[in-house]
Amino acid sequence: MTEQQPIAVLGGGSFGTAIANLLAENGQHVLHWMRDPDQVEAILATRENPRYLKGVKIHPGVEPLTDLPAALSACHLVFVALPSSALRQALLPVAEQLSGKLLVSTTKGIEANGFKLMSQVLEEIVPQARIGVLSGPNLAREVAEHALTASVIASEDEELCLRVQEALHGPTFRVYASGDRFGVELGGALKNVYAIMAGMASAMGMGENTRSMLITRALAEMTRFAVQLGANPMTFLGLAGVGDLIVTCSSAKSRNYQVGFALGEGLSLEDAVERLGEVAEGVNTIKVLKAKAEDLQIYMPLVAGLHAILFEGRTLNQVIEALMLAEPKTDVDFIPATGF
Repeated sequence: MTEQQPIAVLGGGSFGTAIANLLAENGQHVLHWMRDPDQVEAILATRENPRYLKGVKIHPGVEPLTDLPAALSACHLVFVALPSSALRQALLPVAEQLSGKLLVSTTKGIEANGFKLMSQVLEEIVPQARIGVLSGPNLAREVAEHALTASVIASEDEELCLRVQEALHGPTFRVYASGDRFGVELGGALKNVYAIMAGMASAMGMGENTRSMLITRALAEMTRFAVQLGANPMTFLGLAGVGDLIVTCSSAKSRNYQVGFALGEGLSLEDAVERLGEVAEGVNTIKVLKAKAEDLQIYMPLVAGLHAILFEGRTLNQVIEALMLAEPKTDVDFIPATGF
């Protein structure tokens, strides 16, 4: 089924561009809003987004524009692909226009002030909106280049889930539904932190066993944290948990992995972020996450360790050594370790 109305995509970064293209390939007319008029001009002239997805042709059904009110007035379904630091500022002035619409957040980040996930920020800005979260192992370039990909749309609103599935389902992109919006969104935000560590480990030539240990302990840590905040632990066995964690921690295409890799090569955090030239949400998330874990007294040694590396002058070797010396806990928190 093709949408009668156009669909809005907000944000001219790599993921916003990939989603806009995907929707257009499925026969939708897409109004793709971005802040930068030069970017709009470049896309209109070359049908490429040269800064974020160089070499990927933008579908003719994607209409780039800088007029946000115009884009919103024409659409009922809106995908929000703005960096976490810019989302509130960009959408507050158009809050009234967003009322009653279907808003789907694709941003995997946490707002520092008060530990708010993006769907919670959307709820604050537009209490009357119907809100969902799209998350999963979805590297933007691979989505744009038609690598077979699956994602999760999470919302308590079943009709919203169906609409998003209809709009995005295609030959190379499959969308599963979940009712655990909070768990799916936490999975997407938290894994970015561990991807930085995985990138560092890779740059420093650490073994596959080490990386596997880090990823698995990261999954345990993420799940422990999310369950304390009310998420369903089973969500983390799915695409938005273990699926997203694996791809982000093992792919050089992942922005957070790239930042970690640069750190592992000896660059400063500032230089690593500058080299990337895009937002790596994990850098913003780590401070907020460490503070929240301490506040709730949740055991998160990897988060504490990464924070020590990024902001307290510790090395990855020191952190891994501390991890190895720590008293071993049970392997999986939700299975009682009887018989030990």
